[in-house]
Amino acid sequence: MPKILIEADSVTIQAELNDSLTAQEIEKALPITGRVNTWGDEIYFSIPVQAETEPNATDQLPAGSLAFWAPGNAFCIIWGPTPASHGEEPRFASPVNPLGKVTSSLVELSKINSGSQILVKLAD
Repeated sequence: MPKILIEADSVTIQAELNDSLTAQEIEKALPITGRVNTWGDEIYFSIPVQAETEPNATDQLPAGSLAFWAPGNAFCIIWGPTPASHGEEPRFASPVNPLGKVTSSLVELSKINSGSQILVKLAD
């Protein structure tokens, strides 16, 4: 599984991609930059990758999941509740393609501000 780094607002998050077709397309496009949007405990940003919604797409993944939202060509990182959640579980607005998971502390994600520049790149 490819190891990646996600950097924004002096925060560096370690993560790994899974072996899905969407994750493979994202890996080929790295490095990717974007502008952070936040929605509850979710960060998302448009990326220059297009992919169809995969058969295993879901609106619920564990905290620390990486995902791709096909309708908006968006890379997503979720670590807690969003406005779509019922209680404290992480929930996306609509089904997303699972991409992988954060392998470092999730606490750092809350330090990333909406509007910030974000970079996703392969780890050395």
